[in-house]
Amino acid sequence: MNGILMPAILLGVTGLVMGLFLAFASKKFEVEVDPKVEAVLGALPGVNCGACGYPGCAGYAEAIALHGAEITFCAPGGAAVVAQIGEIMGVSAQTSENRNVAKLLCAGTCADTTQKYVYSGSLTTCASYALYSGGDKSCNYACIGKGDCVAVCPVNAITVNANGLVDIDEDKCVSCSKCVKECPKKVIAMLPHNKKVTVKCASLEKGPAAKKACKVACIGCGICEKTCPVNAIKIENNLAKIDADMCVECGLCVAKCPTKAIESKVTETVKAAINDRCVGCTMCAKVCPVGAITGSLREKHVVDAEKCIGCKLCYQACKPKAIDLIVTPIKK
Repeated sequence: MNGILMPAILLGVTGLVMGLFLAFASKKFEVEVDPKVEAVLGALPGVNCGACGYPGCAGYAEAIALHGAEITFCAPGGAAVVAQIGEIMGVSAQTSENRNVAKLLCAGTCADTTQKYVYSGSLTTCASYALYSGGDKSCNYACIGKGDCVAVCPVNAITVNANGLVDIDEDKCVSCSKCVKECPKKVIAMLPHNKKVTVKCASLEKGPAAKKACKVACIGCGICEKTCPVNAIKIENNLAKIDADMCVECGLCVAKCPTKAIESKVTETVKAAINDRCVGCTMCAKVCPVGAITGSLREKHVVDAEKCIGCKLCYQACKPKAIDLIVTPIKK
């Protein structure tokens, strides 16, 4: 009997001692969490996308509360989260709508390109397809459309459509750039969200080869470069490049592109109109890139609405605030 009782008693005493030791250690070595860290963490969306540059929301919350990090880095939280964190930390900050989001630089659907081969094996990723002659589409710079980017997106902002391309919901995008790193063809880029004119092509092939591989490829013809009134487009390595900072979204390049390789998501037209505050300084006429404004010195100027491209340069240059912008939604 003692042979059974003694081990049980010994085990019970050992458990009690260890329990007391753990209770003492938990109090002795307890790490106090700053209440501000917990408050900031509670304000963050908890996506843990890493777009802020810190290891998850907890790392960013600690950086803000303890090390004075900027409070504007949370892309998925936006202005609402910035305002909430600012209230917690007792600071204010301006948020920018000009955040970078992921955009697909390819418009080559299955109908616009041809298949180089038909694969019937078990491989299902873009990376694996890219190993076979650069993918199954005739264009070596095309989106393969097997969804490697879909798999890594932390907020389900990317889907594969029936045309063999991916659709990116720019409003849901949290700017983490994981899809950019994952894409084996490098046809996803981080570009300003508020810029609505994009070259939907990444091909570096010369014109004839690019056109043969895809009906909607940029062929580097230079028409858009010559058409752009503000010199925002340059042809580099057979591909049109738009300077987002210079682009005024007038849409002239979109209309002139022979292959429709430039996309516009502009939802409204803008026309300038001169009001009675005009003092005839001629500044608006000088900055207008298309000569849509005329008038003599010290006389009220006039805008030719047909010529006006809505670039807003005259509006920005007019010190007397004599220019109104007439905005009209584009009917779909």
